[in-house]
Amino acid sequence: MHELSVTESLLEITLRHARAAHATQVNNLYLVLGQLSSIVDDSVQFYWDIVASGTIAEGARLNFRRIPTQMECLDCQQVFSPTADNFDCPNCASTRVKIIAGEEFYLEAIDIQ
Repeated sequence: MHELSVTESLLEITLRHARAAHATQVNNLYLVLGQLSSIVDDSVQFYWDIVASGTIAEGARLNFRRIPTQMECLDCQQVFSPTADNFDCPNCASTRVKIIAGEEFYLEAIDIQ
């Protein structure tokens, strides 16, 4: 259910920027969503249709760009993409790794009239 509050924040940001640009309509939003993000794009779209109703963002299309997970080994500094069942470093088999990409969720661009 946290997608509702995320979507409400997304609308607030969108409307603030649209007003500053003297927009009359918001057509598209471009969102970046990391593979490990807990955000569910279908839920965001569902809530968007509800919270944007009656605003200049009503009917705007949400475009999601997915960012794959990237990890870095803390022992050998190898950067790699983990598999679904294995987060160990493929170079040295270390389990000491950190996530360097894949947790993102942000608004990249807004297309307005």
